[in-house]
Amino acid sequence: MALLSFSAAAWKCTARDRWIGWGQRHQFDRLKLIANNSRLLILPDWHRPNLGSRTLSLCLRRLGSDWMRRFGHPLLLVETFVDPQRFRGTVYLAANWNYVGDSRGFRSTREGYSAEHPRPKKVFVRPLQADAREVLSAPLLDPAYRIGAPKMMLSAQQMRSLPTFFADIEDPRRTQGRRHRLVTILSLAAAAVLCGLRGYKAITAWAQDLSPAARERFGCRLDKGRRLVPSEYVIRNALIRVDPQALDRALQRWNDTYGQHDQSLAIDGKTMCNAIDDNGEQTHIMSVVGHQSRACYTQKKWVPCP
Repeated sequence: MALLSFSAAAWKCTARDRWIGWGQRHQFDRLKLIANNSRLLILPDWHRPNLGSRTLSLCLRRLGSDWMRRFGHPLLLVETFVDPQRFRGTVYLAANWNYVGDSRGFRSTREGYSAEHPRPKKVFVRPLQADAREVLSAPLLDPAYRIGAPKMMLSAQQMRSLPTFFADIEDPRRTQGRRHRLVTILSLAAAAVLCGLRGYKAITAWAQDLSPAARERFGCRLDKGRRLVPSEYVIRNALIRVDPQALDRALQRWNDTYGQHDQSLAIDGKTMCNAIDDNGEQTHIMSVVGHQSRACYTQKKWVPCP
C-alpha cells in the first residue's frame, strides 16, 4: 500500500536552521536529534481519504521509541523535503507539519554541490515534543540529550589552516614509502578529534567520508584525479611516532587562534593507574582545562618526592 522511511537529517538547510534558531556552533552536535522523512510513497491503487496523514501520524507516535531502541538517543524533530513541481505537501499539512520555507535546491555530489540549475524544495518540520525548538537552540544542551563527546563543525578556513600549524613538526617516518605528508595526516587526525571522534578506526572512517573539496583543503594527495586519504595504519603509525610535545604546541597555537575563549580555568589532578616510573613512584598528571570550551590547555607529569 505505502512505503515510509526515515534517515539522518540534512547537514545544512537554511530554512530549517532559521526556524530552529540555532547557530553553526551548536548545529553539528545536535543534528542527531533530528530525523528526515526521506520517503513517503502511496501506490496509485491505494489512494484513500486521510490514508497518508493517518499513516504518517501513527509512524511519528512510535518513531521516538524506535529511534531510542535502535540508536540509543531520543529524537526532537522530524523534517522532510517536498518537490513543488510534483507535489504540494498536502499530506504533511494535514498531519500538522509546519512549512518553514524553501531549500536552495542544490544537491550533494561526490565533487561537492551540484552546479546545475537548482530545484528548490519545500521544507516541512514536525516537532516530536512541544519544547523541541527551545531545546535545540539553547546555549547549553540539556544533559538528557547529550551523546558522546562535545563536537564542533569546522569551517573551510579552519580546515585549510590546520596543516600550516603542523608544518614545523619533524617527520619521524622513513623517507622510503611515504605517500602522505605528515601535515595532512596530523590535520585529519586533529580535525576528526575536534569533531568528536575517538580512536584510529573512527578517525579513518571520518577522513574517508570527506568530500573531494574537504580533502583538497587538508592537502590530501592527488592521484589520477582523486584525492586520497591515508589508511588507518598510516594514521596510527604517524601518531605513535610523532613528537607529542611538538604536536601539543601546534594544537595550542591553533586553539589560541580559532578556539573559544575561556573566562575561567580549572586545574585537576589524576593518578595514573599502574603508571610507575623508574624509581617505583606512581605518576600523577596535572591538567589545566577551560570551563567554557572544555579544552585542555596543558598537562604536566609529576611524581611526588619520596
